Amino acid sequence: MDPVRQLRRVCVFCGSNFGVRREYREAAEQVAKTLAAEGIDLVYGGASVGLMAVVADAALDAGGRVLGVIDRQLATKEIAHEGLTELHITESLSDRKLLMAELSDAFLVLPGGYGTLDELFEMLVWSQLHLHDKPIGLLDVAGYWEHLLRFLDHATNERLVSRPYRDYVLVDDDVASLLGKMRVFIPAPGEKWLDR
Repeated sequence: MDPVRQLRRVCVFCGSNFGVRREYREAAEQVAKTLAAEGIDLVYGGASVGLMAVVADAALDAGGRVLGVIDRQLATKEIAHEGLTELHITESLSDRKLLMAELSDAFLVLPGGYGTLDELFEMLVWSQLHLHDKPIGLLDVAGYWEHLLRFLDHATNERLVSRPYRDYVLVDDDVASLLGKMRVFIPAPGEKWLDR
């Protein structure tokens, strides 16, 4: 039987806007409540806006611990969440992503925009380069990730992404099921350079 990962802290990447669908807020709340109920700390981008605020507030309301990580420039724009268990302020966005990764055992991605995609793909690149072996999961809320997943399949079929690394992206539309997949994730050995 494969070993089960201990998920003590899960980093949630998500939008600094709410989006148009109520399902996005509901999913953020459900993720937060599930993590809190399972005794898993939430790590996130430290902001008090959009889905980021929803996930943080819902986790706190459910009695969970919330660790925010925000860079100084955003903190000075007064969007840092002041009511967290811990708030870490970094000097740059790169330092912010590095600290979020260091604090976390896994990454769970909710709907979001450019910033969320940047965080997702940075963690995927680090995984591909074997800088970490932490699971990365997309919570597919109302089909939000459908087009991205289709693109990843296209890139894989075009031999610009190696199949083992395509399979590093775990997907589910149910948070409990996604966490289950994360707990048993084993990174397959792969070669980044397909034609070397």
